[in-house]
Amino acid sequence: MKFRLCHIRRLVGLVSLLFLGVALLASSAQAAVRLKDITDFEGNRQNLLIGYGLVVGLNGTGDDLTRDIFTQQSLIGMLDRLGINANSSSLRTKNIAAVMVTATLSSFGRQGTRIDVTVSSLGDATDLQGGTLLVTPLLGADGEVYAVSQGPISLSGFKASGQGSTIVKGVPTAGSIPNGAIIERELGFDFAAMKTMNISLRNPDFTTALRVANVINGYLGQAYAHSIDSGTVQLAIPPAMRNDVVGLMAGIEQLRVEPDQPARVVIDQAAGIIVMGENVRISTVAVAQGNLTVRITETPQVSQPNAFAPGGNAAGTATAAAGAGGAQFAPNGGAATVVTPNTNIQVDEQSNRRLALVQPGVTIQELVNSLNALGIGPRDMISILQTIKSAGAMQADLELK
Repeated sequence: MKFRLCHIRRLVGLVSLLFLGVALLASSAQAAVRLKDITDFEGNRQNLLIGYGLVVGLNGTGDDLTRDIFTQQSLIGMLDRLGINANSSSLRTKNIAAVMVTATLSSFGRQGTRIDVTVSSLGDATDLQGGTLLVTPLLGADGEVYAVSQGPISLSGFKASGQGSTIVKGVPTAGSIPNGAIIERELGFDFAAMKTMNISLRNPDFTTALRVANVINGYLGQAYAHSIDSGTVQLAIPPAMRNDVVGLMAGIEQLRVEPDQPARVVIDQAAGIIVMGENVRISTVAVAQGNLTVRITETPQVSQPNAFAPGGNAAGTATAAAGAGGAQFAPNGGAATVVTPNTNIQVDEQSNRRLALVQPGVTIQELVNSLNALGIGPRDMISILQTIKSAGAMQADLELK
């Protein structure tokens, strides 16, 4: 019986350790993120394109050609290229608008494929609904044409107006053209021929960079990766994988690592928003918050004689109702109805808010609980955090926006 009981106890202990290990692994798995979510691989980037064009087919909601000279000149130039000689003084159309066209080109975009574009009004057009963008070249940072856009504009907003009111939903002067541009020039980046690759961290940190290099080396079974600074991990392509760089990157980007978070407090003073990391610690500090409030209230009272008192007549009542500030006399010389001031002065020193002592090494949750116990709102909490940082009691970076 003792033998069985001993085995049962051991079995219970092993089961408890197993559950504890599973819980720790689950907690670690939840904290870890994929490399593709915190890093950028060299060559896999976006390139910005921009162009200037004309939108036609608007229902009288386009630019005013007498004020928007660039729209008028663009229209004359377009008609001239089409063999039409137009006189600028006779152009009065309201169905055309000058727009800026923007798009994003991937490093691996191939010639002939399509990308989405965004169209935004440049002049005083009020609505691009029903408009069609004419052929517009899209330029890169080097001034070369990489795509050409054209097509009907899709809007998510609208504007409806009448004589008495106007309703506007969204932004009717900006829209998009899905698959509205055709790639005419490729960037020419040879991804498969790379022998080394830089992996950039979106949030540079030395600890995270070292962890990324270690997890990649563990996956490859050899030290091919090493961190060269807080934001870059350099990877040497293994000789056996140089013919399959895409497969190598597909495997590496799925690896999980736990990023290290710096102790930082970010404050947006305009919006009254405070964001604090979990590693922020506060040394011993006492916090008190309160303002002296003086409230003065004036409540005028009407003093009216009895009905049978001399002068207690309608004339006196009318005089008081007219806003007399002092004693008034009725026509017969008797006492009249008067308005007497009643001033109430209240002084609130907020004595119910007491001094709060914050113990050393407290967490953000404990600090917030202490400040909330004083009845402090976000605006006052911003000032308190700035003062705590100035006192040297906050072990974190304070970033103001």
